Formats: sequence, structure tokens, C-alpha cells
Amino acid sequence: MATSAVPLAPSHIYAAEIDKGSLWLRNRRWDLFFITLSVVVVPLPYLMYLLGVRLGIADDISRNLVNTFVAVAIGGPHMMSTFLRTGLDERFKERYPTLIRSSIIIPVLVISLAFLNLSLMLTFFFFWASLHVLHQVTYIVELYNHKEAKFVRKSALSPVSRLVDYAVVLTSLFPVAMWKISQGTFEIGQNDLGEAIPDLFQQPDNPWLFVLFALVFGLALVSYVVKSAYEHYHGILNLPKFAFVSLTVLVAFCTPMLPNLDTAFQGLNTWHSFQYLAITFYIIKVRQMAGDLDDSAPLVARFSRRTADSRALYGFSAMLLVGSAVIFLLVYALAGIVRPGIDGNSHFDIAYYTAILSFLWIHYYHDHFLFTDFEALDRAFAS
Repeated sequence: MATSAVPLAPSHIYAAEIDKGSLWLRNRRWDLFFITLSVVVVPLPYLMYLLGVRLGIADDISRNLVNTFVAVAIGGPHMMSTFLRTGLDERFKERYPTLIRSSIIIPVLVISLAFLNLSLMLTFFFFWASLHVLHQVTYIVELYNHKEAKFVRKSALSPVSRLVDYAVVLTSLFPVAMWKISQGTFEIGQNDLGEAIPDLFQQPDNPWLFVLFALVFGLALVSYVVKSAYEHYHGILNLPKFAFVSLTVLVAFCTPMLPNLDTAFQGLNTWHSFQYLAITFYIIKVRQMAGDLDDSAPLVARFSRRTADSRALYGFSAMLLVGSAVIFLLVYALAGIVRPGIDGNSHFDIAYYTAILSFLWIHYYHDHFLFTDFEALDRAFAS
């Protein structure tokens, strides 16, 4: 007797692809494509910038074109996707009302700094962005640890192992950056961030800051290699986590070596944003499958249901960039009035960084809370 296949609902298709018993967060293919091997996107912004210069485009114009493309294509949607889990989620707003209300302070601060001291704003932005990127890395590491301990091996992970992972990740970005700071060559685009950094840290003849960070990172790296070798020998190495951490450390250490730091960090930002979108949409899909998204975030649920993958959620996040575009146009129009005779590059930078950082810093602020939820994927692994 003939039987007819019953098509699975999108949520069932998504659930069927989750490998509950492995160390991967979703499955091997997904983790490698979105989390680990997506590292291949890191050099793309810099190559685009070099290609533009090679084709005769002015250095600053090529740099700003790359910044704008990254912001619209992936950086912006990643930034706005945060609000799918915070500002558009009634459950989050009820849990953190003060966090939501206090977020309005950030755009006021950004606009003020953009006109009064852009170098100070960019210096603060660089260090907060660095910490945010590294915080996301440690969050993903802890998601791997949490699944391993609770759903796979049922054993507690060594505190020393956790500490070593965190140490090598959190120190990897800074040795080369501290060398540039000590030499007074720490620049983002046309902005010399050394103007906002005390002379104590900028001593070319005595780069003590670089030596300090290099020693700390070197110690963390040696400990990480020894720990990983030990875990491999005893058959307890978490391979997905090891691959992710190792590539992250390599990329974070090498990125500041490039001469154009503005575009160089866009490469790291692209990888970070790619991972963030994947993790965020995965968490939203898990909540949809669990059935609690419709009540707390009905608008987000509407987009999440549309397809088995996350294209609709990405489109929704990209649509939210309209707010950032409006701020850019307003600030660009006002900049010429507030600062008559401003040069074209500074004019663009003030408008660009104001439009981006007003939402980006709120995104950082909210993520410091979201990145403490290590149980976010638990319902995907439970039977």
C-alpha cells in the first residue's frame, strides 16, 4: 500500500538537525560553518580595502566604503539582532527594567563625545569592542563546557581548565596592540588614539606595557598548550571547543599587526558578527520550539516561524538598521552647522560613528547580561 510523506514543520526540521549527544552546539556541519571555519571571512574586508586602493580609489574612501559595506551587510544586522532578545522581548524587559531604561543614556553620551572628542570616543570604543568580542568568545566556550558537563560526559570540568581557556582568549588581542600604543602608533583611520592615552603608556624607549602583556599572554599560551596536550592524552579533549579557541587566539593575536587597524578590525568584527547572528538565531529558534516565544516576543516569533532556517530573522534585523541610517543623516547634516569648515573625512567619521555606536554600545551593554545565560540552549539538548 502506498504511503504519503508528511512534510515536517520548520521547527521540527530545525530540531531534527540538533545533535544532542555530541560535543557540538548544534551539529558538526553547523558549528564548523558558523562558529569555527567561518574564520575565512576575517581577511575579506582588508582584501576589499586593498583592492579599492589598487583600483585607484583614495585610501580613506576605500576604507570608508569597506566600513559601510560591513556595517550594512553583517555588522549592523548583528548589532540589531540583540534587540530581538531584549527590547522586543517582554520577558527580558520585565526581568531587567532598569537596564532597558538606562540604555537611553548611551546615545546621549555617544553624540556628545562625537563632537567634543572623537579620539576619546574611539579609544573607549576600541577597548569596549575588544572586551565585547572576547566576552562573546568566552561565552561560546562556556556553552561548549556547559553542554559537555550536563549532557555529554556528566562530569564537572576542572576550574583550572576553564581558567586557562579564559586566560589565553582574554590576553591574545593585546600584546601587539600594546606595542603600537607604547610606540605612539595606535591609529584608527585618520584618528590618532594616542591623543587620549596617557604618556605613561606611550614610551618608545621603555615599552613596559607591551612587555607586561606579552609575558602574561606567553604564560597563558604555554599553559593552554600543556593543558590541551594533557586532555588529548587522556582522551578528554573537547575538540570543537579546542578548534574554536585555537583559531580565535591565532586571529586575535595577528590582527593588530596590520597597518590599517580600522579595516583590520573590521575583519575580526565580521567573524564575530557572523558567529553572533548564528548563536542568536539558534537561541531564538530553540525558544520557538519550546513554545514560549509567542507570548513574550510575538513579533520575533512571527519572523522566526517563516522558514526552517534564519533568513527571515536576518531580514528583520537588517530592517531595524533604518534607525541607524536616520541618525547618520541627521548627524551628517548637523555636523557642518556645529563645526563649520569641517574636513570631509572628519565629517563622515562623526556621522558614521555616531550612527553606529549609538546602537552598538547598547548592544554591548545588553550582551553583558545575555552572555551570562549559559543554559540558553539546554532545551535543544534535553530529550
